[in-house]
Amino acid sequence: MRWGVVIFPGSNCDRDVFHVLKDVLGEDVHFLWHKNGSVEPLGEGDWIILPGGFSYGDYLRAGAIARLSPIMKAIKRHVEKGGYVLGICNGFQILCEAGLLPGALVMNTNGRFICQPQYVRVETSNTPLTNLIADGTVLNIPIAHKEGRYYVDNETLKSMYANDQILFKYSDESGVVTDTTNPNGSVDNIAGVCDANKQVFGMMPHPERSAEQLIGNDDGLQIFKSIVQWAGK
Repeated sequence: MRWGVVIFPGSNCDRDVFHVLKDVLGEDVHFLWHKNGSVEPLGEGDWIILPGGFSYGDYLRAGAIARLSPIMKAIKRHVEKGGYVLGICNGFQILCEAGLLPGALVMNTNGRFICQPQYVRVETSNTPLTNLIADGTVLNIPIAHKEGRYYVDNETLKSMYANDQILFKYSDESGVVTDTTNPNGSVDNIAGVCDANKQVFGMMPHPERSAEQLIGNDDGLQIFKSIVQWAGK
């Protein structure tokens, strides 16, 4: 399996993700420039990551301009051919803007940029991202965003629950989900979702920032390890 990490103008977590995949896990990983019209050398079944940052300065709305980059058309074709995509923070915003994931990421309820450690509860182990993690497991994964409040209409939300598309919810250390454990006002405390086919994934927390005990926390590494395990390595 190969990985591609997309670089947009304003990406700032691309090298962090590359480091985790290449140096920590020993994976075959390549950078993909946003002006590319293809995702080569990736093929069917390979993974693309849209990293965090401030693509195009977050002008208009976070991810609104990046969705028009040539690489996004190539990513859509990649998904149609059976490929996989993970968007982290700004990458999640881009995937929603591009229509590859349901819902939208809007301004935090407090109107401020939030940067802090954050507990999230795993809602399903039935995905490539979470197959090594039991339902209800609590992970400590940092967040850093101003437009991270997940919104989706009620009918779509019902469908997402029915299709097991809710990946993570903001919680406390014990896994309790309440309004007080919701840092940004996301509907139902949602911190990560996937599409109905379980090929496209988005999450606001940054697993690449909690992937090594060297920095005191490797909870996020479980997500990357799950993908590798799921791919059959």
